Amino acid sequence: QVQLVESGGGSVQAGGSLRLSCAASARTFSSYQMGWFRQAPGKEREFVAAISWSGRSTYYTDSVKGRFTISRDSAKNTVYLQMNSLMPEDTAVYYCAAERTSGTVLPPRSQYTYTNWGQGTQVTVSS
Repeated sequence: QVQLVESGGGSVQAGGSLRLSCAASARTFSSYQMGWFRQAPGKEREFVAAISWSGRSTYYTDSVKGRFTISRDSAKNTVYLQMNSLMPEDTAVYYCAAERTSGTVLPPRSQYTYTNWGQGTQVTVSS
């Protein structure tokens, strides 16, 4: 098990930027595949981005490609989601997720891949 704590959410105008952070408690952070998901009011939780345990592979949902960047810093046990050119439709609670791997890439876009979740951080984008 790993504890995940998100931070960096807030309110911003359309076109602005935010950087979300997710700090993990695991001493073996580098063995975990990490993901970001979001859930808007009245909608299902959806995949946003994921990064492999090595950091060499990243995955994005189409609506955020070119605007969001996922990265990880193993020295800080932290994964980041840099969000630029934010739009009102990006408004949601953003969740960090983690799953330990044995060196393979797990299906990155499925929420069922991940068994460890943070508490979520609210992102609100106004027009």
